[in-house]
Amino acid sequence: MIGAGCFIGREAAIGEHTQLFANVTFHARCRIGKRGTLHSGAVIGTDGFGFANEGGAYIKIPQTGRVVIGDDVDIGANTTIDRGALADTIIEDGVKLDNQIQIGHNCHIGAHTAMAGCVGVAGSAKIGKYCTFGGAAMVLGHLTIADNAHISSGSMVSRSVLEPGQYTGFYPLAKNAEWEKSAAIVRNLTSMREKIRALEKTIKTLTKQDEK
Repeated sequence: MIGAGCFIGREAAIGEHTQLFANVTFHARCRIGKRGTLHSGAVIGTDGFGFANEGGAYIKIPQTGRVVIGDDVDIGANTTIDRGALADTIIEDGVKLDNQIQIGHNCHIGAHTAMAGCVGVAGSAKIGKYCTFGGAAMVLGHLTIADNAHISSGSMVSRSVLEPGQYTGFYPLAKNAEWEKSAAIVRNLTSMREKIRALEKTIKTLTKQDEK
């Protein structure tokens, strides 16, 4: 079922019983399997953010891969999935993506992973199966996330997650004055650590002298 205003590029393939709601853009050579759903405004197969800096000017790198989507995948309104630069961007079977999600080029999302609204995944990230991502979680590029990893809302994943489990990486909400005090303490942690180490050395020296 193809809704009003949809665009389907040349050599694209859409599996049986897949529905495109109004105004979906499905670019050339991209693929989606059976029983999929693409909600209004979804854009599949746009160029990834690929540029090389040459002499201070950014030169576009051709994005020649595809987006390949499995069976039973649901993609929310205004979600965008970039095509790969060389290899394909892969969305495996049963993945569920909420509205306004960005999936960068060359990402690989494992089967039955679910992402809530406004999640952002940078290019070449590899995400395992049966993972969940709360709203507005972010994943940096080229990272690996293990199967059955669960990322809390608003968290920033800046390193690979190699074991299953629940992960949280955001600073709790506080009154502004309290937050500023905490931020000041965090900025001074390095110098505080050095002072504590110096005190520990002094205590050890004094302890040894007392023992003599």
